Amino acid sequence: MSRQIKLTDELLAYLHKVSLREAEPLRRLREETAKLPAAGMQISPDQGQFMALLVRLIGARRCLEIGTFTGYSALAVALALPAEGRVVCCDVSEEYTAIARRAWASAGIAAKIELHIAPARTTLNKLRAAGQRGSFDFAFIDADKESYDDYYEASLELVRQGGLIAIDNVLWNGAVADEKQQDADTNALRALNRKLHDDQRVDISMLPIGDGLTLARIR
Repeated sequence: MSRQIKLTDELLAYLHKVSLREAEPLRRLREETAKLPAAGMQISPDQGQFMALLVRLIGARRCLEIGTFTGYSALAVALALPAEGRVVCCDVSEEYTAIARRAWASAGIAAKIELHIAPARTTLNKLRAAGQRGSFDFAFIDADKESYDDYYEASLELVRQGGLIAIDNVLWNGAVADEKQQDADTNALRALNRKLHDDQRVDISMLPIGDGLTLARIR
């Protein structure tokens, strides 16, 4: 097996220095979020930039986000979309998404984002019932891990053929490879990883970016 470089703090700092193009609204939001007790829930800036590149590459117009937190990933994606582009966000926290709303407004892209405060299953069911199957180009899943499989199946319905689903935290800080870890979240992620490996409805690639990101292109 070919070796993969170990990403040390020094090398990550170099990567950010020569690669990261973080817009000022994103930097401000990241620094504000870093002060929160739950700051570890936010994606890394290099992952945000990568996702922005992905939506540009596929020419996305409509994006779906399941799990928004303080809005960094939605902001990164919205900034990459054309003026008519839209992001539909699902979250249950008024507290964290209040930070997101302020950041989106400050960045001038609030009109691009439609936030639903409700259990994600409820919002996803409403989207399907409203005839929005196949209407999204890109979906990002980053919410409660035990529900990931449900969110994945819903995304398969809502994202168009040739569209992309990005699933966060699939390496779970290495726990998925440690059989001593048998908690519900880790087991749910392991089960989904195994399922994705064999799922012929999609083309996949699992990447060691952030806490692990799987990309699934709908065939």
